[in-house]
Amino acid sequence: MNEIPPLDAAVLPAGVRARFVEGVNGLRMHVLEAGEAGRPLVLLLHGFPELAYSWRKVMRPLADAGYHVVAPDQRGYGRTTGWDGAYGGDLPSFRLLNLVRDQLGLIHALGHSHVELVAGHDFGQPVAAWASLVRPDVFRRTALMAAPFAGSPSLPGGRVWADDPIHAQLAALPRPRRHYMAYYSTPQANADMLEAPQGLAAFLRAYYHHKSADWAGNRPFELAGWRAEELAKLPTYYVMDLGRTMPETAAEAMPSPAEVAACRWLTDAELAVYAGEYARTGFQGGLQWYRCLADGVLAEELELFAGRRIETPAVFMAGASDWCYRQVPGAYDRMAKAGVANLAGSHIIPGAGHWLQQEQPQRVANILLDHLQRPV
Repeated sequence: MNEIPPLDAAVLPAGVRARFVEGVNGLRMHVLEAGEAGRPLVLLLHGFPELAYSWRKVMRPLADAGYHVVAPDQRGYGRTTGWDGAYGGDLPSFRLLNLVRDQLGLIHALGHSHVELVAGHDFGQPVAAWASLVRPDVFRRTALMAAPFAGSPSLPGGRVWADDPIHAQLAALPRPRRHYMAYYSTPQANADMLEAPQGLAAFLRAYYHHKSADWAGNRPFELAGWRAEELAKLPTYYVMDLGRTMPETAAEAMPSPAEVAACRWLTDAELAVYAGEYARTGFQGGLQWYRCLADGVLAEELELFAGRRIETPAVFMAGASDWCYRQVPGAYDRMAKAGVANLAGSHIIPGAGHWLQQEQPQRVANILLDHLQRPV
């Protein structure tokens, strides 16, 4: 079988190119890059369900400022190969510290000894955060996006998330509910999304719209606590109706044809890139990350860093319409106290929901460039 080629240049902005990097912690890693090799390196890490492609509009401004900018399809995603995509497959390979190893291997393979900045969005945030926490000599500045980093585990280790009584409490509500991470950990979640009744592209369009600033229901506020009645105030893409799938949940937020036509941050042609990639790979690679977190797979190794904070200069960014930074009560406030020792700034950006680097790419690029000027 012929190996799949890099992403077609026709779908990339001018100045952004695609290629493969071999021998990265067992992976053949597909990356997008901009700027000349040998310049200071900036590493951009995507989340779920996105790809390196999500950074396409941020990369050129950083490259124009003199950086070598690299965004990989992370383990489990896109055109990167060498990972086990079976539900019953090699789950420990998706644990956080091995995802950090992936990025260390990529940096080495690119001929660099360190990065000037690592930025992580959504589930890319824990990779960027832990990379900075455990190897500050390599990851010299950090940008955390959408999800706050509330700190390393405490000792002794706590309850595994999957065993949290909150799940039974959510199911017992008058309107029974289920946390999205519990759903993403089930064997059927991948097939539900891959075989969405409305079609894969329509599902992704609705899902991206539902979590963006374009959906009027995204008006985040601080929840009073980790209680079922409080979590039930979250949008249904986080706390779903029990028994419903994610495609069924997203369908209720499907934008109108006029709203789709007005969406400048994700055109139908850009959406087709995501739909084409996920049609080929499925979602299980990304869902393995959630399973590792929910099931506590090898979480005890993170307890080695109990009490440690990110010491490198860090900034935080979230869209003003993004519930992600408020979905865990108190996490945003704990970040500056227990997660990050040197929080140089926190930016809540108007006109953006969850997909920050796509909805407001120039604003994101400007914040990253400002952060790159800070001494380390």
